[in-house]
Amino acid sequence: MYRTFPLKTAGLPPGISYIIGNEAAERFSFYGMKTILAIFMTSHLLNDVGAPDYMSEGQATVWVHVFVTAVYFTPLLGSFLADAFWGKYKTIICLSIVYCLGHLSLAFDETRTGLVIGLGLIAIGAGGIKGCVSAHVGDQFCRENSSLLGKVYGWFYVSINLGAFISTILTPWLLEYYGPRVAFGVPGFLMLVATLVFLWGRNDFAHVPARGAEFIRQTFSLTGLKTIGNLMVIYLMVAMFWALFDQTASKWVFQAEQMDRNFMGVEWLSSQIQAVNPALILILIPLFTYFIYPLINRFFFLTPLRKIGIGFFLVVPSFLIPAWLEYRIGLGETPGIGWQLLSYLILTTAEVMISVTCLEFSYTQAPRVMKSLIFGLFMASVAVGNLFTGLVNLFILNEDGSSKLDGPEYYLFFAGAMLVTAIIFIPIAKLYPVKSYLHD
Repeated sequence: MYRTFPLKTAGLPPGISYIIGNEAAERFSFYGMKTILAIFMTSHLLNDVGAPDYMSEGQATVWVHVFVTAVYFTPLLGSFLADAFWGKYKTIICLSIVYCLGHLSLAFDETRTGLVIGLGLIAIGAGGIKGCVSAHVGDQFCRENSSLLGKVYGWFYVSINLGAFISTILTPWLLEYYGPRVAFGVPGFLMLVATLVFLWGRNDFAHVPARGAEFIRQTFSLTGLKTIGNLMVIYLMVAMFWALFDQTASKWVFQAEQMDRNFMGVEWLSSQIQAVNPALILILIPLFTYFIYPLINRFFFLTPLRKIGIGFFLVVPSFLIPAWLEYRIGLGETPGIGWQLLSYLILTTAEVMISVTCLEFSYTQAPRVMKSLIFGLFMASVAVGNLFTGLVNLFILNEDGSSKLDGPEYYLFFAGAMLVTAIIFIPIAKLYPVKSYLHD
């Protein structure tokens, strides 16, 4: 029998190192696959007889965002299974196997059939465990060490981006020189490693059991429904951030193709530029946690919702710069990739203030038996944002593959949508009824 409660300790709980290691390997697998997805579909996709079957940039953009939408809607299914029936640990192990099979399909079938099967299995596996893993981190803490929760979620996010940084640098290179089989196979192997690491830590975890009927009763109680309703308003605002952020894997890659990518004496591949985001995360999270936030708190107390609101406003200029770059590209110019790197710096700063903060905020605001479900709802905000982006790109897609909303206008549209969202968020944050729930 496994331990079903967190240990009362003032220090870090046992098992955290296994979760961090698992997350680093799992994120390597996911971001490695996602990084090369757009380029694979436009430059490497084959038909059943082995002939090229490439997609247009517009079609690939829609596919990328529909896939990400699916990945971030399935946490609702995984979270429901975890909280009501299987518990988080069993759910994570079972769906990790499905996840591995998805990578296997992508590695061994370069046709649209292999693409659909692979992405479908990865969406079920990766999405299904997302909310569970995040909630599993919080389950290891009790009131005695709850003050460490924010820092641990920060380091949890660091592990995500350490894996993402390495894979974003490596997998485009593997695709370029060794082809899709190796480029998709390596992330698949890392997903197998992630599953084994999580399995090894089973005796050190607190295995909070599923609550069955109690979960259903509390979820649909007045308190449960009010909690969901209040958080959903916040998550709908956060969805607009993801609508812009995840275009770094689609539109920003295609823009980088038209830029001078020689930086610091290295000619970077267009899909490798995404590695700047996780690299910056590794620098910015400790910087904000230990220096910037304490400094600001001396003059202006930063609540989680205030951090999120400031992050929203930072996203706007991160999309104004690409709009200006599109204007310059339209004149025949070839701007340097350093300008896109500046956009990454601003966008990643916003990510630290929005996404990392939402992890801790979601856990503390969720009633005890609804932790995974609330994380599933938070993940759904990523899905809603990508669904919005996918629908916009589908609507503006002409039959010949060109776009009705091209050049600077495309980026200005999204920057304007983000600005409106940031303004609307101000009164919503002021009215939100904050209440914390932690395991005893």
